[in-house]
Amino acid sequence: MSAQPYDSKAFRNALGQFATGVTVITTLDAEGRKVGMTANSFSSVSLDPMLVLWSIARTSKSFSAFVEARQFAIHVLGADQKALSSQFASNCEDRFSDVPHRSGLGGIPILDDYSAVFQCETESRFEGGDHIIIVGRVVEFDNRGKSPLIFHAGRYADLELPVAV
Repeated sequence: MSAQPYDSKAFRNALGQFATGVTVITTLDAEGRKVGMTANSFSSVSLDPMLVLWSIARTSKSFSAFVEARQFAIHVLGADQKALSSQFASNCEDRFSDVPHRSGLGGIPILDDYSAVFQCETESRFEGGDHIIIVGRVVEFDNRGKSPLIFHAGRYADLELPVAV
């Protein structure tokens, strides 16, 4: 096996072979406006203390809001939430339009529907090339245990569960 020369599209396609869950991450910007975006860069870090991480591209329109945020929430989406994922990935004016939600930690928006949600305080930020890695200390969480929304090779994928015999 030989290493391929640097090709960002080929590298992205190779990374796409790793199936991920899909999240919507929410916060408030400096003016108190609701901000939300779809991300699949979520990962657990530590059980004690409870830490999670995700990363945001420097080119994201929401970059400043999330990098400056003191709190944020990560919503793990269920298999039935493709439309919600697409809405928060779009360039629409109000991503929260017609999305039921409430206020959580520090007023951050918490979506009513999710598989799991983690309300976090920003613990640290790290340089990560064209991204910033944000580590959050989980202050509160809820797990509804829905089947997950999966993303693989640039598209949503179905989780094939083994059939009981």
